[in-house]
Amino acid sequence: MFENIYIQQRVQKAKNLRELGINPYSNKTKKDSDIKTFKQTNKHIVSLENKRDETKVFTICGRIKFFRIMGKATFLKIEDATSLLQVYVSRDNLEDGFYNNIFKKCFETGDIVEVVGYAFVTGKGELSIYAQKISMLTKAISPLPEKFHGLQDKEQRYRQRYLDMIMNDNIKQTFQTRSKIISLTRQFFEAKDFLEVETPMMHPIAGGANAKPFITHHNSLSVDRYLRIAPELYLKRLIVGGFDAVFEINRNFRNEGMDATHNPEFTSIEFYWAYKTYKDLIKLTIEYLEYLLHSLNLPKKIDYADKQIDFSDILQVPFVESLITIGEIPADICGDIEKIYSFFEAKNIPIKQKLNLGQLQGELFDIFVEHKLINPTFIVDYPIQISPLARRDDDDHNIAQRFELFIAGKEIANAFSELNDPIDQLGRFEQQIVAKESGDDEAHEMDEDYIDALSYGMPPTAGQGIGIDRLVMLLTNKQSIRDVILFPAMKTKNKS
Repeated sequence: MFENIYIQQRVQKAKNLRELGINPYSNKTKKDSDIKTFKQTNKHIVSLENKRDETKVFTICGRIKFFRIMGKATFLKIEDATSLLQVYVSRDNLEDGFYNNIFKKCFETGDIVEVVGYAFVTGKGELSIYAQKISMLTKAISPLPEKFHGLQDKEQRYRQRYLDMIMNDNIKQTFQTRSKIISLTRQFFEAKDFLEVETPMMHPIAGGANAKPFITHHNSLSVDRYLRIAPELYLKRLIVGGFDAVFEINRNFRNEGMDATHNPEFTSIEFYWAYKTYKDLIKLTIEYLEYLLHSLNLPKKIDYADKQIDFSDILQVPFVESLITIGEIPADICGDIEKIYSFFEAKNIPIKQKLNLGQLQGELFDIFVEHKLINPTFIVDYPIQISPLARRDDDDHNIAQRFELFIAGKEIANAFSELNDPIDQLGRFEQQIVAKESGDDEAHEMDEDYIDALSYGMPPTAGQGIGIDRLVMLLTNKQSIRDVILFPAMKTKNKS
């Protein structure tokens, strides 16, 4: 595995250190400051007459990112999780023989070191640490990519995220922002008196959404289980049980295609709120987005790829109306199955046969509307035929009290007033079974236990799911979901 000549040279240096009685993988460190704190603590030194403070000694650890030997002295730059710091190493300031016999021969870029020294400012005005001692903590036997070109191969970056983070400073910032978004999300819902809960990740029935599941096997129970495609039906069971407001920040798994906005393993938040409607959730979602922008110090207008998104210009458009006003589809076509099929045929767009009206309207929306929704847009009042878990509108039984939020041409959230009539829900599940038997492998399965739960009475409830990965993409200006997932799904790499 370590046949590369440059790796072999580094392995030999680790061996040399051992022969000199130095452990190249030491676990002894007296670190007392990170680099960011060191810089903040010593920023006053620039105003001192001799530009240094030898009275305070710091012990700092980090990875060597830059290494330049200049005869009797060497300049390093070391990096930790907080920042980058210049280190000045002088032969005459170290133990006799250490500089020439150990440091120059065995230390190099990639190594993780401990530096003991005091703060000073170089002649060029850079705050640095003057090393009184430098020790090896971890000998890196694989050399880092050459700094000028860095790590640019995207596939290698995703496969070796650890190397990506070492070489590309902005990557860590992206994932720090992701972590903050998740933390802020939790704080927002807890402040609204939502209770965070945990529900199973292995389900006896693939339910809660229309999607292909991953299948695993439970050895102890000797039964197959489905990895969670959505936590919805379990969270609504908790509303039946008496909780008024619950949320779960969860991992979901869908055995489907991969592209710039889809990863088979993804993160979302789902929340359910008793005695509320989907209209209440629109207000809550707008408040949530404003909270995130404010907490992340982002303006109301943000750049995303070649677009600018204006969060002060939020629209609500009924589903069918969007086909006409945004998709520019003639009004007389949108409500007629045969005309929609003819419309697709005229445009040479292949489409499945035997789709119902709601499904065909959904196809029209996906092709002609979705990509045009740049500013935050709530598409409301979906066809009931593509909303098997949503409540029918009291005035128009052909539509569901549902919305989806789109930003930058991507679905960010899905929500509806929940269906709590067990008889209606049973009928919807039965329709889904017919669809599955007709070849729709994403149709919802029958969940008799959920029907049983509804039969005990679920209060009027509104529920919503928000895709965390896509939200992070939006707020960090990343165009691929792989750029906001630490370890995205990848094909197995062929061994040469």
